[in-house]
This record gives sequence, structure tokens and C-alpha cells, in this order.
Amino acid sequence: MTTGPLQYQSGFANHFESEALSGALPVGRNSPQRCPYGLYAEQLSVTAFTAPRADNRRSWLYRIRPAAMHAPFEPYDDGGRLVSDFSALATPPDPMRWNPLPLPAAATPIDFIDGLVTWAGQGDPSVQAGATLHLYAANRSMQGRSFYDADGELLIVPQHGRHRFVTELGVLEAEPQEIVVIPRGLRFRVELPDGEGRGYVCENHGAPFRLPDLGPIGSNGLAHARDFLAPVAAYEDVDGPHQLVAKFLGRLWSAAMDHSPLDVVAWHGNCAPYKYDLRRFNAIGSISHDHPDPSIFLVLHAASDTPGTSAIDFVVFPPRILAMQDTFRPPWFHRNVASEFMGLIHGVYDAKAEGFLPGGASLHNCMTGHGPDAETFEKASRADLSTPDVIQGTMAFMFEARHVWRPTARALASPLRQPDYARCWQGLQKHFDPARR
Repeated sequence: MTTGPLQYQSGFANHFESEALSGALPVGRNSPQRCPYGLYAEQLSVTAFTAPRADNRRSWLYRIRPAAMHAPFEPYDDGGRLVSDFSALATPPDPMRWNPLPLPAAATPIDFIDGLVTWAGQGDPSVQAGATLHLYAANRSMQGRSFYDADGELLIVPQHGRHRFVTELGVLEAEPQEIVVIPRGLRFRVELPDGEGRGYVCENHGAPFRLPDLGPIGSNGLAHARDFLAPVAAYEDVDGPHQLVAKFLGRLWSAAMDHSPLDVVAWHGNCAPYKYDLRRFNAIGSISHDHPDPSIFLVLHAASDTPGTSAIDFVVFPPRILAMQDTFRPPWFHRNVASEFMGLIHGVYDAKAEGFLPGGASLHNCMTGHGPDAETFEKASRADLSTPDVIQGTMAFMFEARHVWRPTARALASPLRQPDYARCWQGLQKHFDPARR
């Protein structure tokens, strides 16, 4: 599809334009009577036509063949890996933690589609509300097939191995500690240059992710719009058998094609895939006392119908410096109205002594008490605060949601689940002494 170094366009939800052939973009008309080079005009909209200008996301695509050119869809057997109904199973309020999903054996080639497994979710894709969390592990690039998700936007967090996302609008390459967001309905395939890959996926069924307002933080801080990169146009003019896999209403469907659907020669608009390097996040923190809320680590959020309350927050815990005085510096003990699904990309998470492994996950739902383990508490309570704590070599993240994350039966019964996770708090000592202040 492309040769030489990849090129990107900078900015978040900007109005981009890109053409792989000079003059392929029509001038002054979105859908002229005859497009340059004999192309077809097609609009991709992921928000309502009448959405306010600031929220409206759509792009015009100029492609070799329309997206409608494929055979009828037939059910695709996912082996029960994907789930969309989260109401049938009781969700315990216990804190939970899982070891990483194992990589497939070399003798069993599995690509991104067949490596996806649903771990938790909420809401319903049929009413465009809520979200679903998937894990994936793969050891093969997608070959001769593409994928799109009609149920939601995909925020993909690679944890192991380099990933190459070949999309209708161009190519994005990502490595662990970078994220990729694929708009609802956009077709793509995942290639694995290192031969294997693993990570996390948040399938957002509601409003698209956006950058948060900065408020009192001011014009600088958190994630900068210029660090979000969108692809430039690159197309495949390839005839031959091809499989199109779609996720629709929680199920996978497959349709045969006689060409590659990644044939967009030019495009313009603000609905595009993008990537972001989490290492560029500008962490904000206290330099006096106390511990700010984790909202200071907010990268992206999806708005809900309640002002001031996100449907989903994507929060990152990067390398940073803690300098607060007379303060318990790790995250404090807490219970939240929000529900937290956390993953570790790299290194060691500073609020847990052991057991939380890269590629693993933890879940603390609404009002489930949690915080540092006993060892971390004792160490931090006696730490010398005259010098800052420099946290390096780590990258953790959290999908914090308005509604409860409901684990699937597979996740609850998985041998990867750590049955003794809650014991990390049982060693906390009673220090109360009414005779000693």
C-alpha cells in the first residue's frame, strides 16, 4: 500500500485532506457528477447529520469501488469469544485481577479478529450506549481480509509487539505505549511486523472520544492536540478473493468480496483514524500537598447525556514526579461512583507491590473499596518526603466508566483470574491508639 517512511497529519479532529494521486480530491464539490480518475464519492458519518458543528464527525472518501460492493453477509463463528449481553450474569462487587492473556502457540495461527475475546462490558450497542472491553492476543497478520465495527469506535492499546493498522484512509504504525483509535465503521486490517501482538480494546458504543477541556489547567498540559497523528491517503487496487468481517449488534458477520476494500485514493474531513504516543502526555500534579484526583491524567473521554459526567474516561499513569509534602503520595484508599478497569502496558505500577503484570488487568467497580496494598502503604507511610519520588519505567492506564463494568462468564471463570487478589489488603495493620495522637 505504501513505500518508504510513513507520513502523518497532525491534530485532533481537524479537517484533514489527503490524496494519493495528484488531483484526486474534487475542488468545490463533495460529490461531483464525475469524480477525478473515475472514482466514486462516498461519505462516512459517525455522528448525526444534525450534530453541532463542533461535534460533527464525517469524511468524504473518493474510492475505486463503493463500500456496498460485496456479497451478502453470513454469520461468522467466533467460538463464543465475543459477548454483547451483560445482564444475564450476576456481577459480584469483589475487586478482581487477571494475569496476561497468553500468546497463541506457534502451531495455531490466530490474527487480530480471531484473537479478540470479550472481558467486560456495559450498555447495549443497539442503542449506541455503553462500552465493551476486549483483550486480544495474536501471532499472525490479517491476510486477505478486513474488519469493521458497526457497534462502536475502537480505542486499541497495544501492549506487546509492533502493530500496523492498514485502513481505508491510510496506514498507522503503533508500538506499545502508543494508542490507536479507529472510527466506527471504518475498514482496516492489523499486521504484526514482529510476528505477534497483544493488547486491550475499548469498544465505545456512544459519542466519539474527544479531548477534555482544560479549564483552570490553562492552554498547556495533558494531551496536546498536535501530538495526535492521522494518516495520509494510501490505497490498494487489488483484485481477487477477499473476506470482509463486520461486527454488528454484538455478532460477527462475513461477506465475500472480489477486491480489497482499502481502495480510497483521496479523502477529506474530520472522521479519521489516529494514533497518540502516551509518552508525550504532560502529567500535572501537586507541588505543595495532597493528592489530586485521577482526572488530571485524562487523555480522552466520551461524553454522556449528563453534563460534567463522562461515559468513559481514558486515563494514563505515565512516568512522573511526586513532590507533595506531608502527603501519602501513592493513590489513596478510595471508593468511587465510577467503575475502573485498569491495564498495565509496561513496567511496574507504583501503587501495587506485586502481581499486577504487563498485559494483565484489574477491575474495581462502583463503590468497591481499593487502594495500595499493605506493603506499599507501610513503605509510603514512612517515606522520606524531603526529596521527590521520581517514577520511571512504567505506563499504566484505566478505562473509568460511568456504569458498572460487568465481567463475562469467561473472565469470571478464567484461570488467569487471581483468586487471592483481595489478600493484598488483609495484611494492613491496625495502628489506631486513642491514647496516642
